[in-house]
Amino acid sequence: MIQLILGVCLLSDPNVCKDVPLNISDTMTPMQCLLSSQTEAAKWKDENKDWRVARITCGRLGRYARI
Repeated sequence: MIQLILGVCLLSDPNVCKDVPLNISDTMTPMQCLLSSQTEAAKWKDENKDWRVARITCGRLGRYARI
């Protein structure tokens, strides 16, 4: 199982960064994760105006804690 992980940083303080795991689908393949990554990152950014997306990766489901 794969999940999308966004590395995000605060716009007001670029030194404050965190990983944000997004569980889009329980049956996502690595290729599907890569293909949907920019769209999902843009949706997340629209809902979180104080943050910027610095990195987008795909990883094993459950590897990152939700913050």
